Amino acid sequence: MARIAFVDVTKTYAGATTAAVDHVSFTVNKGTICMLLGTSGSGKTTLLRMVNRLIDPTSGEIQIDGIATTAQDPITLRRQMGYVIQQVGLFPHLSIEDNVRIVPSILGKSAGETSGRVDELLKLVGLDPKQYRKRYPRQLSGGQQQRVGLARALAADPEVLLMDEPFGALDAITRDRLQEELLRIQRGVRKTILFVTHDVQEAFKLGDQIVVLSEGRLIQEGSTIDLLARPANDFVRRLVGADSILRQLEYLPVTMALELATEVATERIPATATLLEAMLRLTQLGGHTLLVEENGEPVGQVSVASIFRAAQAKSHETDTTSGDRSVGSVPAR
Repeated sequence: MARIAFVDVTKTYAGATTAAVDHVSFTVNKGTICMLLGTSGSGKTTLLRMVNRLIDPTSGEIQIDGIATTAQDPITLRRQMGYVIQQVGLFPHLSIEDNVRIVPSILGKSAGETSGRVDELLKLVGLDPKQYRKRYPRQLSGGQQQRVGLARALAADPEVLLMDEPFGALDAITRDRLQEELLRIQRGVRKTILFVTHDVQEAFKLGDQIVVLSEGRLIQEGSTIDLLARPANDFVRRLVGADSILRQLEYLPVTMALELATEVATERIPATATLLEAMLRLTQLGGHTLLVEENGEPVGQVSVASIFRAAQAKSHETDTTSGDRSVGSVPAR
């Protein structure tokens, strides 16, 4: 696992009057998924491509474990990182197994040395090696090709995985399955992942950390709860739907609706559950309250009334306070 630090990074393309990335600073901790979220033209992909030196910053620097990327050979740097893009980029004339082993082969590994690794990776991404390793990309669906692309990115066991809207061209069902697959894989291999998306739900589902960008500037950085409960300004509030009660229920933790335990509640729910999960549980049980537990100990109770009060309070809070914050405000251009 590696730590990635962006230190006052700016990128201005030749002939441009404004910066594509404008003085951006933040840190991605080891073994976490950081989502770069924003609308088209916000600088997400430019920021990502500077990590593996497909382009270099105009000023500032990007550090991998404290070492500036520009101090490293770009080819060597890229071979130490996995890279997954929307178009997949599998070699059509190579079999699936040869596509997966391409980077280890470049690094000097023989076919015999990588055979077991290919099988391991295909299983990891949910493809049966006996069924798929001898096939060619044209014989696979779009979702299957993305799985192979992910396996190839992991083949050299990189510490950093860069993903540029890898699931954006897939249908909703396949995209959801691959998101779940990525989370399952991450629980096992714990890579440092930088993931570009314009999909808020994808960012919320996958991200340990979310970096919101607009017009090349960092507007807000934090967790899903940070963005929903404390949006930095109106742009973030609108982008993430912070004033939507449904969005609040779906992502905010049940602990935001805690009351003192005044009733004898036989049904329990963990403190990690969301408000929506608690609401559904209460509806299914037809109960008045649920006891909330953290580390096996009761910390309070929730009811339908307390859940709605919490969601409405947060919506009102974002309405009245988001415009007061100056953090990351986007100036007129």
